[in-house]
Amino acid sequence: MNQIYLDHAATTPMHENVIKEMTRIMANVYGNPSSIHQFGRQADFELENAREEIAKGVNAKPTEIIFNSGGTEGDNTALIQTAISQQDKGKHIISTNVEHSAVLHSLEYLETLGFDVTYLPVNDKGAITVEQVANVLREDTILVTVMYGNNEVGTIFPIKEIGKLLENHQALLHTDAVQAFGTEKIDVHDLNVDYLSISGHKINGPKGVGFLYIKKGAFVPIMLRGGEQEEKKRAGTENLAGIVGLSQAIQLLTDEQKKDNCKKYEEFRRIILDKLTANGIDFEINGDETNHLAHILNIWFKGIPSNILLSKLDLQGFAISTGSACSAGNVAPSPVIQAMKKESPKAAIESIRVSFGYGLTDEDIELFSEALVNLIKEF
Repeated sequence: MNQIYLDHAATTPMHENVIKEMTRIMANVYGNPSSIHQFGRQADFELENAREEIAKGVNAKPTEIIFNSGGTEGDNTALIQTAISQQDKGKHIISTNVEHSAVLHSLEYLETLGFDVTYLPVNDKGAITVEQVANVLREDTILVTVMYGNNEVGTIFPIKEIGKLLENHQALLHTDAVQAFGTEKIDVHDLNVDYLSISGHKINGPKGVGFLYIKKGAFVPIMLRGGEQEEKKRAGTENLAGIVGLSQAIQLLTDEQKKDNCKKYEEFRRIILDKLTANGIDFEINGDETNHLAHILNIWFKGIPSNILLSKLDLQGFAISTGSACSAGNVAPSPVIQAMKKESPKAAIESIRVSFGYGLTDEDIELFSEALVNLIKEF
């Protein structure tokens, strides 16, 4: 039976070079980076070398990189800790109604503390405009959080333009770039963001490790109290093997490699869509067909329950998804599709997400396309 993984937006397989580097650290570098003896100094060298390489990957300073457990922690920290600490300047926050659950649930919690959150509605392509942000921006707005690219439909948001809008405003700008980093060039200075979240497991790195970029001069929240690690902002002995693995994954994703990946993923997308069209399949693409993350393809097959289609494909060895992996086991309709397709409620339970990544070939996509067409014809 086929074993073809098409759910890279949920998580990715680790690159062999990442595994090699992590194994090297686990086997040979076991000192505590905070210790002053030679074993500690060796560990600290590896830690700070990884920090420098990661900083280069987003055009930041090493001191602006704070290691953590991943995107959820980064989002929670940038939103909750920042909002609570800045509330003397105002209690208004701006976001969208299609953010990752790590952002939405953080905002829901802040609302229970008296913060006023404006959720910008997306259009039928899952997009917002910078004008929408400008129209709701207030003097007491302290934080704007908008994802770089949507994890379910792939639509890219105007982060650079929002950063420009906020240049002379007190509001801090956070973007969850977890889903986008694998294909998009991320330059924190070009984007003019104050906070940016990244997670290793979305870019062929290890699970349970990521970082929060905090712009120099921006408010720096305390994440965990205890020791003096991570600029005294996140206490606890660092996950050195994971951090070195994250660094290796980022070093592998050069701008040239990202361009090559995008080109390959767009070809995968073309193969699937051409196959569906050639066989007269009725479908609709969810998201922006021109301004999207290359590795995500979300398709609505009208009249076909997505959970049944997913199950049948799984039985044939093809792994896809019906939405965010953070809703695993949840058969509720996709809130992202619901927000986009207000006039078509069934779209949220009749759409699948196919996402591409490391290790896939044209042959894999051809096999998947054939299986998908055959199953739809059965319906």
